[in-house]
Amino acid sequence: MLYYLIHYLEAQYHPPGFQAIEFITVRAALAAITALGIALIAGPHVIEALKQRQMREHVGLSGGSVDHSHKAGTPTMGGVIILLAILTATLLWAPVLEAYVWLSMLALAWMGAVGFVDDWIKVVKKDLGGVAPRVKVYGQLGLGLVVGSTLYFHDEFANVRGITDLPFLRDWYFDYNIVGRLVGTEADLGWLLFLPVVAFIVTATSNAVNLTDGLDGLAGGVTAIVSLGLVALSYIAGHVELAGYIGVTYLPGAGELAVVATAMAAACLGFLWFNTYPAAVFMGDTGALALGAVVGTLALMVKKELLLPLLCLVFFMETISVILQTTWFRYTRRKTGTGRRIFRMAPLHHHFEAKGIHEVTIVNRFWIVTVVTVLSALLVLRIQ
Repeated sequence: MLYYLIHYLEAQYHPPGFQAIEFITVRAALAAITALGIALIAGPHVIEALKQRQMREHVGLSGGSVDHSHKAGTPTMGGVIILLAILTATLLWAPVLEAYVWLSMLALAWMGAVGFVDDWIKVVKKDLGGVAPRVKVYGQLGLGLVVGSTLYFHDEFANVRGITDLPFLRDWYFDYNIVGRLVGTEADLGWLLFLPVVAFIVTATSNAVNLTDGLDGLAGGVTAIVSLGLVALSYIAGHVELAGYIGVTYLPGAGELAVVATAMAAACLGFLWFNTYPAAVFMGDTGALALGAVVGTLALMVKKELLLPLLCLVFFMETISVILQTTWFRYTRRKTGTGRRIFRMAPLHHHFEAKGIHEVTIVNRFWIVTVVTVLSALLVLRIQ
């Protein structure tokens, strides 16, 4: 809320320096400093509170070939640190009444709540299954439908309703209202395609980050790097000259998402202070589900969801590895009576662990891959 207070004081009294609050870059920097500071300051207190309440992870042998038993007893639900840092920084430095901002915060809080309940059941109720998978999916799909409905029907997005930029094609976009034309009517039926696609993307990205959260610092580090890519995409989309120069859809107000994405990157970096090997705390589903939902929501809001497989390649490959492993195992078991595996273990990071590669090496290499893929996604904009 400092944004509104400073804006009011500047309009009424014109104090020197207060004009800088109008610049998104200034507020993004302030949000990053705030989020990082909150994560670093609150982190030890949250971890101590989790220890006192016995919010500890139950970890055993993973599939019989990767031993994580030494991590048993590490506090979990550390995603609370990330959520606290992002929400506070955004509330302070972003115009939270704007649709772009409150929708992204809704995604964070919504899936953070679902993840919190899942972690609570696991560590407090001692039910390692957590929330029933269908309930978790209902929560993700429900959020996706809310995000999709807002993006399609809210007046703020009326001029860009149901379109998304096409990678590699300057000034070209895909129009979801193709549904109306296919059935031979001028009626606005784009929502029939748009809403399911948005629900799928939000669900997929939320689950993808959750699957990636299996090694110390992996999900937090990858998300921090992806968030920096989203900072650039958001700022470009909300800047009329840059959007026109690069040839992407100009979205008035979307630049404010750079504040959100910067806060997310800084919060993840602050969390890594405690989460890198050997981790003093795990983010749990509280953090992983929420971060994935926000990544998907931000990409959808800036019309860059088609770049997600490249921007989030590590998340994408982790998810694909699980799908391929499960599908192939079930197929071969049905055909031969014995299930076979493509990878030694899934998700993909456990495959490399099972090959004897230390988790620190795996995490560092996945970070490097993410830097390359994020830069590649930004390069796609320039070579259109």
